[in-house]
Amino acid sequence: MMNKNKNKNNAMELKAKIGTVIGPGAVFDGNFQTPESVRVDGTINGNCNCKELLIVGVEGKINGDITSQNVIISGKVEGDIAASGKLELLSTGKLVGNIIARSLVVDEDACFDGRCTMTTAADTKSSIYDKDNNKDKDKDKNKPNEAPMEADNKKRY
Repeated sequence: MMNKNKNKNNAMELKAKIGTVIGPGAVFDGNFQTPESVRVDGTINGNCNCKELLIVGVEGKINGDITSQNVIISGKVEGDIAASGKLELLSTGKLVGNIIARSLVVDEDACFDGRCTMTTAADTKSSIYDKDNNKDKDKDKNKPNEAPMEADNKKRY
């Protein structure tokens, strides 16, 4: 079964026209935006916004949030990911952050530390753009709920 997954991943990578490559040893500091697919084998210290496919190679590292249609992670990512399509975390991949995605594949031996929210195609775009608003909603969830306290004050027969 593992050969099938690796063949699919390689096929997805081969079909994508990679417009930008950040090579091994290269370091990019700042927010990165591209209208095409990108492969990262170096390091990006900042947020990444990619319209198509973002591939993080085995030696690649991203310290920041990612917004992309599809994401394949073989390296390390520290930040939240919003994928309107598919997110694949391969066996050598490590992700520390939250995920919003329509489809998620996590290979055996991959490392994921965070929260995942699965969305439908219609919800994905609004979820991606409301990602910061969702953080505020999470804070509201931690506030004590006063309704049960009122109910406890009522007389019981």
